[in-house]
Amino acid sequence: MARVPGLPSWLQPGSPLRRFAHWLYPFALGCTVTVFSLVTPQRPPIYMFEGLPGEPPWALTVLMMLVAGVSAALIRRSRWPLFVVALVTWLSLSMMAALFVASYYAGAGRPGRPQNPGRAWPFFLVASTLVGVPVGWSAVHSDLLYEGMTGGVIFGGTLTALFWVGMTVVLPFVFGLWVRARRQVVEQLRERAERLEREQHERAERARSDERRRIAREMHDVVAHRVALMVLHAGALEVSTADPRTAEEAALIRTTGREAMQELREVLGMLRAPDLTDGTAPELAPQPTLADLDRLLDASRAAGLPVRLVDVGQRQEVSLSAQRTAYRVVQEALTNVAKHAGAVPTTVTLRHEPYGLVVAVENDPPPHPAPPVPESGLGLVGLTERVVLAGGTVQARPRLDGGFLLHARIPADPPEQPASREVAA
Repeated sequence: MARVPGLPSWLQPGSPLRRFAHWLYPFALGCTVTVFSLVTPQRPPIYMFEGLPGEPPWALTVLMMLVAGVSAALIRRSRWPLFVVALVTWLSLSMMAALFVASYYAGAGRPGRPQNPGRAWPFFLVASTLVGVPVGWSAVHSDLLYEGMTGGVIFGGTLTALFWVGMTVVLPFVFGLWVRARRQVVEQLRERAERLEREQHERAERARSDERRRIAREMHDVVAHRVALMVLHAGALEVSTADPRTAEEAALIRTTGREAMQELREVLGMLRAPDLTDGTAPELAPQPTLADLDRLLDASRAAGLPVRLVDVGQRQEVSLSAQRTAYRVVQEALTNVAKHAGAVPTTVTLRHEPYGLVVAVENDPPPHPAPPVPESGLGLVGLTERVVLAGGTVQARPRLDGGFLLHARIPADPPEQPASREVAA
């Protein structure tokens, strides 16, 4: 439930005290109506102002009290039992407690249903008639009024009837109408707030989808076009050259470019695809895992990077997300080696531990300092974020001899709520 500003925690909706009060309310209302039903003239309203020859049986009084209390306790189920019992107890023994509560709920409507509170006026008209007419009749035909009084006996009886109707029916009915109106206003405000929040969420989703499509168009127009030209020229060079070595390098460039184009198409498809109902984007193609690591190393070797794989420990059951993270760590590390150090010996160490994977990629120092690459370092930042989201840690630091080490520890199963972790850069 939504939290109400300004209320202490023990009075907030859904708090234990509020739940207990909600559970206790029908019983308390029933007991109150039962007890106050005893305060009655013990005669029908037509004899309100004059006595009867004998008192009513006590069994009838107790029965009426119990029936009135039970009908009040069941008000959350239905209002009409209370309406009928209130009128019956009033006409039989002039019991006012049930009539008072029934008049309130006639105005307030069905409990917990502000959208469908029910009709209010039928009971009000019937109850006003059944209270006013007998009381007025009793006042006119009793010693309460006398001839020669101001306005006459009829006027006095009418005032008496209106007073009783106002006290037993009109006042609780008007208060109930106010409660009904307030509930409807609160419900309308709640619906409006929910609608505005829903519309804001939809606008944010549309803006995000538009931005993703814009990024996809930009990547398609710029990156995909350039990579396609690179693949086309590499294919033409492979066919036209007479040098076997050049043809082999051109074939490697063409193959790598095609793979890059395929991955780029998958990324563009993810950006263009609409979100699912649970807020996640559909996975359009299988993502690489540790089973694809050999193919990645073979591609690096074919590009001229001398890399070897050291597999340590006994293979354990590892989730697919952890395998994908380990693959991306190796891929990013080999890319950084090719960009910043060149074709230097590189070692990829994959250590299998009981509760996760340890991936270490280290390369020898380059023969001469590599020129700085503009806009570099973002790949390592993104890799660190990926590993941290998987529940692991990343360390990236230069070695004393001029080489570089990338070390990542990845848990076998990512936690549901990852706690704060130390990430060394």
